[in-house]
Amino acid sequence: MMKNWLGISLGDVTGIGPEVALKALAAEAAADDTKYLLIGDEEILSQLNKKLALNLPLKKFSSYTDSGKFFVVNPFAGTLPENLSVGAPEAARVSVAYLLDGGERCLRGELAALVTAPVNKSSIIRAGYNFVGQTEFLSELANTKRTAMMLLGTDERGRWLRVALATVHISIKSVPEKLTAEKISLAIELAAQSCRDLGLSRAKIAVAGLNPHAGEGGEFGDEEIKTIAPTVQALQKRGFDVVGPLSGDTVFHYALQGDFDAVVAMYHDQGLAPLKAVAFDSGVNWTLGLPFIRTSPDHGTAYDIAGQGIANPGSMIAAIRLAKQLAHR
Repeated sequence: MMKNWLGISLGDVTGIGPEVALKALAAEAAADDTKYLLIGDEEILSQLNKKLALNLPLKKFSSYTDSGKFFVVNPFAGTLPENLSVGAPEAARVSVAYLLDGGERCLRGELAALVTAPVNKSSIIRAGYNFVGQTEFLSELANTKRTAMMLLGTDERGRWLRVALATVHISIKSVPEKLTAEKISLAIELAAQSCRDLGLSRAKIAVAGLNPHAGEGGEFGDEEIKTIAPTVQALQKRGFDVVGPLSGDTVFHYALQGDFDAVVAMYHDQGLAPLKAVAFDSGVNWTLGLPFIRTSPDHGTAYDIAGQGIANPGSMIAAIRLAKQLAHR
C-alpha cells in the first residue's frame, strides 16, 4: 500500500465536489506529507484552481513515485463539454467512472484511503445506471455485503456524535419489514469495531428503538419486543457493551453527553437528523466494513450554489482528516 497516498474522487463536477475538494486541500496542504490523487477532469480542476485563486501546484499523475503533492488522474476516456448544465448525463457518467477508479485503486492497495465527493443519485439513474448510492456501489465492487454507514461529527463544544445505520436508502414504510436482526447485529458489531479503529478507550453502543418511546411496551409497535431487544441481548451475551432499545427522542442527547460512544439508528433520518443538527458543516460519512478506508463529506452536490465559489469545505476537510487518521492507525 502507498501509505501516504490519499485518493479523492471528484463526484459530480456540476456540483460543489471539485470546489470543496480543492479548498480542503488548500487547508490541509501544510499538515503532513500526504500525497493526494484527485480523480477527475484535469481541465475543470485547473480552471477552478485559478478561479478560486488557490494556486495549488496540480500535476498530471504518471506514477506513485512522482515528486510533488497534488496530482490529477482522469480515468474517463474523453473530454467533457464546456458549460455543462447541473445534473447533466455526461457529469453523472464520469462521476461513476471516478468512483470506480478510486475503489479499484484501493482494492489494489495503491491508496491508503479514498474520500468521495458528492454524486447525485437521480442524475446517475437518469443516465442509465442502476445506482443506490456510493456506499452500496463500493460494497458491491469489494464483493462484500457486510458494510454499514456511519455518520460522525462534533458540535461547537467538541462533543462527538457517532451514528451507525441499520437500514439506509429505503422508504419509511418499508423499514419495519426490512429491519432484520442480521442488519441490527451487523450495525452494532461494526459500530463497536469503529470505536476500536478510532482508538477510543471503550466501545459502548446504544441502540435506538424504531417506534416512539421504543414502542412503549408494545403499545406503539412490537419491533422492539420481537426484533431489536432480542438482538441486543444476543450481542450482550457475546461480550458487546451494548444497551437498548432506547427511545429515539433521548438517546442522541445522552450520546452527545458522552454516555455512549456510538448510536445504532434504525433508519436513515432517525440517525442523520440529530447528527446534522449538531455537525452540519463538519459531519463525515464513513463506510464501515469495507476492505479499505472510505470517507465522504456529509452533504450533497448542492446544485443551487455550485459554481459560485461559496461552498463551505468544512465537511470535506473533516472527511480528509478522518481518512488520514484511520490510515495512520
